[in-house]
Amino acid sequence: MPKPASRIQTGRPAPARKVGATKQRAAAHAAGPIKRACILTGGGDAPGLNAVIRAFVKTCVDLDIEVYGSEDGFEGLIQPDRLVRLKKASVRGILPKGGSIIGCSNRANPFAYPTRDARGRERFVDVSQQVLARIREHEIDVLVMVGGDGTMTHARDLMKLGVRVVGVPKTIDNDLAATDYTFGFDTAVETATWAIDALHSTAESHDRVMVVELMGRYAGWISLYAGIAGGADVIVIPEIPYDVERIVAKVEERAARGVTFSIVVVGEGAHPKGGAVSRLTRGRKGHLERLGGAGQTLADQLKHRIPHEVRVTVLGHLQRGGSPSSFDRLLGTRFGVEAAWLCQRGDTGRMVALRGQDIVTVPIEEAVGHPKLVPVDGELVRAARAVGIELGAPPLC
Repeated sequence: MPKPASRIQTGRPAPARKVGATKQRAAAHAAGPIKRACILTGGGDAPGLNAVIRAFVKTCVDLDIEVYGSEDGFEGLIQPDRLVRLKKASVRGILPKGGSIIGCSNRANPFAYPTRDARGRERFVDVSQQVLARIREHEIDVLVMVGGDGTMTHARDLMKLGVRVVGVPKTIDNDLAATDYTFGFDTAVETATWAIDALHSTAESHDRVMVVELMGRYAGWISLYAGIAGGADVIVIPEIPYDVERIVAKVEERAARGVTFSIVVVGEGAHPKGGAVSRLTRGRKGHLERLGGAGQTLADQLKHRIPHEVRVTVLGHLQRGGSPSSFDRLLGTRFGVEAAWLCQRGDTGRMVALRGQDIVTVPIEEAVGHPKLVPVDGELVRAARAVGIELGAPPLC
């Protein structure tokens, strides 16, 4: 296949080190001051990525650190000629833009990279040594990895191979441990809240029960935030398996009061008591399963139990797109600046994070393998119940 054109028209390929350089030089390079950084955006896209890139590049340039971007996640460190130089001119005007100017990839896993064998069958191979060779070849002192749990897991594993890494937390799901918020979450909630607001009028006009499926994987943060903000009547989240009879009772209770419509928000990882999560595809080595269908699953259970017409809206990737909110622009900027300062200090193996109102740094290991889920008896859940929202299960106490 032809190599994709560079995303950064003002960039230039990273110069390669001459073949034959001594191992001693490579070792000294790995332990010395950071003069060249490479940034990549792994996993799915999220509003605010460009704010991180912009802040990181602008700060690094003033610190005399060269910055290169790895296009489409790890592809730039796997495929040839996919590293581009990033200067201040490269990041001019990108703050309000969604997506990532260097691209994202949730398939380019260096430890399970998809390839085709001679028969055209997909298989997954470990290309981490190829990534290490590319890092040495281009004299990259530190890899700045922007992503969620999967990307931070790759960061941890690359650290074990001797790569100096700085992490920046990114996921619209807000499920990454060690940080109070990830950028992209606020914009996703705003988009979902807007959708719920819009569905109220059509639901009321047609006396319908509107089921809205939102992203979030196994965490209910987007659904709970947007559902409360949008005035949903029912919210079901992965952390609280639901009893469909409680949802039916809520719809009937509203109808008895003369309210002939309801808004039901469903997190994509939600599931009934004793039931399974709805999946589009199963997971495979190094790659997560694709969730989907939770809204339809609940709708199918409701349609034969209530007299209302039930319709399903799946918001999907709309939650990832569009211009980032001011909160996500600011948080992304603060994360990008702190990541550059970590590089200046040579303080690698750490991830930037938000704790309260402050930007801090934590060991990358703290962010891996411990997803941040909604506390089932936490204040947010109690607030939802207090304003009459049905969560599909009784309170714990």
